[in-house]
Amino acid sequence: MGTLFYKDVGSGTRRKGRDGYIEMLKDAQKHRFDLILVKSLSRFGRNIVETLSTIRRLKKMNIAMLSDVEQINTMEVNEVLLSILLAAAQEESAAKSENIKFGIRQRMRSGKAVLNHTRFLGYTKDEDGRLVVVPEEAEIVRKIFSLYLAGYGVRKIKRYLEENGIKTVTGKSEWSTSTIDRMLSNEKYMGNLLLQKTCTPDFLTGKQKKNCGEQSMFLVENAHEPIVSKEIFEDAQRRKHKM
Repeated sequence: MGTLFYKDVGSGTRRKGRDGYIEMLKDAQKHRFDLILVKSLSRFGRNIVETLSTIRRLKKMNIAMLSDVEQINTMEVNEVLLSILLAAAQEESAAKSENIKFGIRQRMRSGKAVLNHTRFLGYTKDEDGRLVVVPEEAEIVRKIFSLYLAGYGVRKIKRYLEENGIKTVTGKSEWSTSTIDRMLSNEKYMGNLLLQKTCTPDFLTGKQKKNCGEQSMFLVENAHEPIVSKEIFEDAQRRKHKM
């Protein structure tokens, strides 16, 4: 048998982005190898249950796994010790995840923006990650706010934009009413940043959800150049709350 390499760019705690891991399991069923070398147990599976289950399947196929960090061979170690090692590896992953979150929260507290997206209508990011106004797109944003305060609903604004050939930030001709609605509530357009609107309660799943008070949110005022004035933005919020 030759040497096969499987590489993942995703997190070891989640299946998403783990194409190499999935391919490896498929090749195991085809008996393409009889030994797996991993850096550490924490990089192998999502959690204790999944990793133990996978190791059991591999053992039934007479496939051993050697871990460099823990210095174990899964064909030679009993499940009690393996469970303890996996629990320690999972705790280590949780600690690393919490340290990363702590660093992000500290940057938020100091007023430093942590933006995941590359751009949205009206802004792009410079090489330092700061929001920079895109003039031609900013005019579209101002028009949307102007139409809304003139009495247009989001459906009517959508129709106006499409009938006038105004494209979305991704170049599409069709607008989404939900996108327009979110734009009208996006505090970034008045120059502020509300950070940590979403949170990740479970580091194992990595699923984000709307932050409904589980984590602190941080408001950074005058963080960048506004596209609409504070008065216009607040007028739009008052109209939204009346509807």
